Amino acid sequence: MVIILVGGQWGDEGKGKVIDYLAAKADMVIRSQGGNNAGHTVITEDGEFKFQLIPSGILYPQCTCVIGNGVVVDPIVLLKEITQLRERGIEPKNLIVSERAHMVMRYHPLFDQLEEEVRGDDRLGTTWRGIGPAYADKVRRIGFRIGDLQKEGFMRKKLAFVVDQVKNPILTKLYGGEPYDWESMVGEYMGYAKQLDPYIKDTFPLIQEALDRKANILLEGAQATMLDLDFGTYPYVTSSNPSAGGALTGSGIPPTKVDLTIGVFKAYTSRVGYGPFPSELTDDVGDQIRERGHEFGTVTGRPRRIGWFDAAVARYSCRLNGVSVAALMRLDILDDQPLLKICTGYRFRGQVHDHPLANISHYKHCEPMYDEMPGWQSEIGAAKCWDDLPAQCRDYIERVGELIATPIELVGTGPRRDQFVTRGRKLFD
Repeated sequence: MVIILVGGQWGDEGKGKVIDYLAAKADMVIRSQGGNNAGHTVITEDGEFKFQLIPSGILYPQCTCVIGNGVVVDPIVLLKEITQLRERGIEPKNLIVSERAHMVMRYHPLFDQLEEEVRGDDRLGTTWRGIGPAYADKVRRIGFRIGDLQKEGFMRKKLAFVVDQVKNPILTKLYGGEPYDWESMVGEYMGYAKQLDPYIKDTFPLIQEALDRKANILLEGAQATMLDLDFGTYPYVTSSNPSAGGALTGSGIPPTKVDLTIGVFKAYTSRVGYGPFPSELTDDVGDQIRERGHEFGTVTGRPRRIGWFDAAVARYSCRLNGVSVAALMRLDILDDQPLLKICTGYRFRGQVHDHPLANISHYKHCEPMYDEMPGWQSEIGAAKCWDDLPAQCRDYIERVGELIATPIELVGTGPRRDQFVTRGRKLFD
């Protein structure tokens, strides 16, 4: 069985916990796009684990974890994550890195920062991790793939060209910076090559073999639909396609093999950085939710913007990704709210819209329309089944499911692995 898991809002929906839940029965978990600009947090009996590149399924030794061809990999960050796992007694023998995955090179974060600074007030709010420049080089066909680490002569020749003929002229003449020494860079990357060599493989035959034996495969999405390069709030988006289609191209799995797409949503909405956010709360309620939910970026530590649940965004995500099952996470963060609102659509220039407008200049001026519901004002963290949830909580979940036209099968009631309420459907046999 093949399951795609996608974020249905602007990220930080709680995908790491859902991935961890599903990975317990998965044979393979594949990270298919993005880089170390996204993070997943998993809380187990052994404590908190934060992942930026390594798939969350790494905590299950029976599960093969693949960093797919669509990911851009910073070898420094990947080696750091491997070291952190070893320090906690976990040897990542089940980790594989696609030789087709592109690398975030030493110069990419610097160019990311310089380009943001030049934008001034029009900056995008990137994480300065070099993800955008790495994807740009991939498209320009001057990028380096992980498999290139196994070819020292090729690395030497190509680095000489890319650094001396492309990067240094821009760095010195446009930005007034110091040039890079490509020869010292060769030695640096050959050091990474030695350490990463055991993990680098051609993932195509491995994934095809898993499909042939009908293994349980989970495609782990990073970021979310509203950050999609094509269908998100462009240009305030990421540099890849964190949609169901992107999961396929970033892993090498054909669409005919997909059995189920799960959309993960937070019970409210958050986003990091700039861009339109119609249901945003800029009052005390937003501050309360941010503090209770510890809404600060896993990677950057930046405070997240907070808003009411936006059903128009969630419905759009479900339609775009072919979501047939939804997970609604972090319900417990709303435990103490007496009144809840759900954005059902928008008004703009006298017209009602049931989906995010493509033109962000229009979208940012939309007026949200709300349903109001009473809160449950009690703790739900101990709930083990549907009937354990307060009636008002169940009503809220049911209303969200109605508005997004997708059944909610998983409900997150707290940060721990065991704080899940399910509706009975078996997602992996």
